[in-house]
Amino acid sequence: MGKDSKAKEAKGKGKQAASGSDDSGSNSKGKGKGPKSSDGLGTCTYVKARHVLCEKQGKINEAYKKLQDGWLDNGDKVPPAEFAKIAAEYSECPSAKKGGDLGWFPRGKMAGPFQEVAFNTPVGATSAPFKSTHGYHFILCEGRKN
Repeated sequence: MGKDSKAKEAKGKGKQAASGSDDSGSNSKGKGKGPKSSDGLGTCTYVKARHVLCEKQGKINEAYKKLQDGWLDNGDKVPPAEFAKIAAEYSECPSAKKGGDLGWFPRGKMAGPFQEVAFNTPVGATSAPFKSTHGYHFILCEGRKN
């Protein structure tokens, strides 16, 4: 009981300190979201993403190379339908049947590096391959919201 109440208290203080203002009455409609950065990275609460998951690094690199050859090397964004084809062909995750679609998920739902990459990849962009506790991934960020 005491631990939870202290955590809530600390969160409240952190929000006030992060906002940089001392007037608690000026934000009557706000829900404590804090300031937003212009690019929206790292400030949203939910992300919509697709991913490819492979156990072996060689396989994830092969899948990523297909995206590089088709779009990324030209500076283009990968269309979600094309990403879905790569996911269906290469991904070892059950989401492969849905083109790697993970839908909307909140901050805190995904583990460590996956969450970090998902919430820091710009909308429409594809991350570089990375390792998590589940294997090797790359992510297509399709949207973000609060």
